[in-house]
Amino acid sequence: MSKLKEVKNKVKKSIDNDAMPWLKNYENLGYRETLDYPECTIYELLEKTIKEYPNYDAYEYFGKKATFEEFNEKIKRCAQSLLKIGVTPDDTVTILMPNTPEGIIAFYACNMIGAVASMVHPLSSEAEIEFCMNKAKSNYILTLNALYDKLHAIKDKVEIKKIILARVNESMPPVISTLFWATKGRKIKIENKFEDNVIMWKDFIYEGRETSLKRSKKADTELAVILFSGGTTGTSKGVMQSSRSFNVTATQLQEICPDAEPGKSILSILPIFHVFGLGVCFHTVLCAGMKAIVIPKFTPEDFPKLIKNHKPNFIAGVPTLYEALVQSEFPENGLACVEIAICGGDLLNEPLQKKVNKFFKDHGSLTEIRVGWGMTECCVGTATAVGNFKPGSIGVPSPDVEVKIVKPGTIDKVDFDEDGELCVSGPILMIGYLDEKEETANALKTHNDGKVWLHTGDMASMDKDGMIFFKSRIKRMIISSGYNIYPSVVESVLNSHPKVATSIVIGEPDDYKGEIPKAFVVLKPEWKDNKAIKEELMELCKKNLSKYMWPTSIEFREELPVTKIGKADYRNVK
Repeated sequence: MSKLKEVKNKVKKSIDNDAMPWLKNYENLGYRETLDYPECTIYELLEKTIKEYPNYDAYEYFGKKATFEEFNEKIKRCAQSLLKIGVTPDDTVTILMPNTPEGIIAFYACNMIGAVASMVHPLSSEAEIEFCMNKAKSNYILTLNALYDKLHAIKDKVEIKKIILARVNESMPPVISTLFWATKGRKIKIENKFEDNVIMWKDFIYEGRETSLKRSKKADTELAVILFSGGTTGTSKGVMQSSRSFNVTATQLQEICPDAEPGKSILSILPIFHVFGLGVCFHTVLCAGMKAIVIPKFTPEDFPKLIKNHKPNFIAGVPTLYEALVQSEFPENGLACVEIAICGGDLLNEPLQKKVNKFFKDHGSLTEIRVGWGMTECCVGTATAVGNFKPGSIGVPSPDVEVKIVKPGTIDKVDFDEDGELCVSGPILMIGYLDEKEETANALKTHNDGKVWLHTGDMASMDKDGMIFFKSRIKRMIISSGYNIYPSVVESVLNSHPKVATSIVIGEPDDYKGEIPKAFVVLKPEWKDNKAIKEELMELCKKNLSKYMWPTSIEFREELPVTKIGKADYRNVK
């Protein structure tokens, strides 16, 4: 028995089930209360799958497939090449890439030799790249050739020992690669001549072929990945995650999703610089022996087409993707391939959840959409099971994860159905924020039970069955005349109107009330903004919301800003 298992069993004996009401649902859900977790690195967990299913497909990229055995050879060659250019276990490698085989290969190769992978959005500005590289003390970077000029512009502000440049069409089949070059690739203009510290991906891989491969000896609790997040305060921070937190997440998700079987496939749309994409759509999927259909770039409108073309068994996305899905056309059994649909990253409102489930049923799929909740600081914490959805709920905690709701600013637990700050404890927690001791101490707190709890900055409640109900980010909450208004609740009502595509509600300063709610609404393409629709929306709010929650004004927009993973970006509404 592992040390981790022994500790968990001791803790288990002392637990009062009334403090963990979700456990009484586990038997019906088919979950075990506690699991065995591998004490190994991220790569070593993947390696177990590689050995068991060497001839299964690991990924597909524009129709070109690689088996797990082939994938492993690519990881090894990349690891050799990283060592050849001087990367050591003390180094951090920045991966500034969209979803491509090269980005995934480099992620595992870094872990294989003990280097830290720092995942950064490829569309980051020069200032953001500079910040992330300096924060992570990263001297090596893998990125697209099209982004070289950004690195050249910051060369005097960041100490870069080696730049590895890959092309988007690097792993495409020959015909598609040629077509890409003819239509898009040749249009990529590099204004600045490559310098001596630049190497192209193919040369990089070739030059490392004879380098001796030295495997990592790091413990699974040591730093393995840096992901950048707004944290609980909105300021960008480097979130330090270990191999253990990623492997625990992969193990837990396979427990609560037994249909994740070897040989099945998932549409891997969500990006590798985000924990939902990297941890769920790639690491969990690959460790389960499934095939990741790698999509480097997409829009919500592409979602239906990608499902039609690739026929994945699993799909995962944010609510805007599912909104696009239900507005598309499919043949009668066009979704029969879909066995699991996961929604995360934002609140799924009840009307959309019902529309999606009906859409699946009408087009040949027996699945029901499952909601998950997590954050960069704790990977995935809760999820709903099939047939166990309650409106507004983000499900129950995963095995070995504990949740409590506390009065904001304290560690005092509130009663059932009472709103408070969502706190999470368990083996999924981050190590901390990179070089941010005070912020780490504010987020990770030891409570009276002796356990470390992540204070998430999310407002939520828990019912007597242990179901968690997300309300809003604490900092997003609007306080009007002393009343708490959750924008997501108002948005849910507005979005239920058949003419509304999406909405964002924010708080505007008010001399008398402190703040008042204002709504920004995007209508579906066939409708135009007019006074009559505005009145319909106000009537809908009056029917479904308390008076203090009614928007004081509604402004129509052609589009609203979204975050890097497609969530509504309320911070940047102007």
